[in-house]
Amino acid sequence: MRDALRVAAAGVLMMAVQGCSRRVLTPPRIDLKPHEVVGVIDFDCDGGGEFGPFLMDRFVEAVRCDQGMVRILRLGSAPDVLRAVNRSQLDRDAYQAIGGHFEVKTIFTGRLTASDVRPSISTGRALTTIDVSADVDAMLAVEMVEAETGASLWSTSASDTQRIGGLRFFGDKSFTFDADDPENAYGRLVDGLVHAVTQDFRSRWVRVKK
Repeated sequence: MRDALRVAAAGVLMMAVQGCSRRVLTPPRIDLKPHEVVGVIDFDCDGGGEFGPFLMDRFVEAVRCDQGMVRILRLGSAPDVLRAVNRSQLDRDAYQAIGGHFEVKTIFTGRLTASDVRPSISTGRALTTIDVSADVDAMLAVEMVEAETGASLWSTSASDTQRIGGLRFFGDKSFTFDADDPENAYGRLVDGLVHAVTQDFRSRWVRVKK
């Protein structure tokens, strides 16, 4: 009985608190408009196949969803971008050269690392089909750099663990993402990581006192 009374009292108290507050939609903590044109270099990714392009599509979509009309330019892979400006690594001089060559003010870079891959193999009842999946611990780190100075303006990272499918493993213990259906194979992993690292660029609901 006492436990039930405590639960009821907590419920009444919560309703009273909520009655004295209201939810408001706050703008993104970071406004990309002053930083455009924004360039995005394809993130380095463990694994191959369609994983990299899938990740980049989701990241660009998420980072701009609450930003209104903001100009974002996909620059391509890091090797291609560096080759275009005759540089060997992403340092201050390279960022300055990239900014001038591609006419961008700010540049996003990132890396997705699969730190631990635990494969699981199952066969169908008739032993004619084999399903290869794995629990993957992954971390996505992203940085926003000012092209003119090469200075880091913002950075963050997020990690997640998900079961993904469509993997191909090799004798040297390396692997590649090789799914015919990226959404089904690793959509949850990508969406979770992207959602976490783009929070500062999205609007959010907060509760304030009336």
